[in-house]
Amino acid sequence: MDATPSHEAPAPAGASRPFWRGARAALSTPGLVLFGSFTGFGAMTHDFGWPIWIAALSTVLIWAAPAQLVLAGALASGAGIAAASLAVTISAVRLLPMVVSILPVLRSDRTSLGARLLAAHYVAVTAWFEGLRRTPALDRESRMPFFLGLANGLVVGSTIATVAGHAAAGLLPAALSIGLLGLTPIYFLLSLERGASGLGERLAIGFGLVLAPLIATVSPRFDLLWTGIIGGTIAFAIDRAARRRRSAA
Repeated sequence: MDATPSHEAPAPAGASRPFWRGARAALSTPGLVLFGSFTGFGAMTHDFGWPIWIAALSTVLIWAAPAQLVLAGALASGAGIAAASLAVTISAVRLLPMVVSILPVLRSDRTSLGARLLAAHYVAVTAWFEGLRRTPALDRESRMPFFLGLANGLVVGSTIATVAGHAAAGLLPAALSIGLLGLTPIYFLLSLERGASGLGERLAIGFGLVLAPLIATVSPRFDLLWTGIIGGTIAFAIDRAARRRRSAA
């Protein structure tokens, strides 16, 4: 994906308009799917015995459903707060490549360090995917405000969904709560497949699906990291060899 447009439009008069455009974009299909996932998370925290304000605070501060599930599982297993925090930190390493890939797209010559750090905090799967999909069509000065509006809209909506799920926990079957948590990764997988434009990208998705359950049995703490490294490397090597074969033919 080419993240840099061939020309840049004039800078907007202010940042409020792209910010609110981004906030409205949070109500698109990916956002609604994400809210469904956090509804399931809220219901699960009720079963774990969390107060409703703790469940909401975890969404505001951690802002990543997988990491929040790691926290909930660690605390439920009797781990101390320090060990649970360490587990959450390790799980967040998977987001680092997303931060590295999206910040150059969002920043401009006038983007402050504080804005970049704030944007890095907001990077999670849905915000990253929608940010990369939507912001390249905007001029440079509008991208960061748009992304911050999008991310804040997603956080606010997810927090409301967490509270709603916690409050409605007695009405939701356990199977439905667990199923709602799976909405976001399924949607993300389908979106990746739809956006894959070359052999290497499709192979990387396929290898990831095959290797993930196998590596999870060997290294459950670093399964995503090793799946990405091994599957991505193999896919890259095959794609590169195919390109060389085509150029030599």
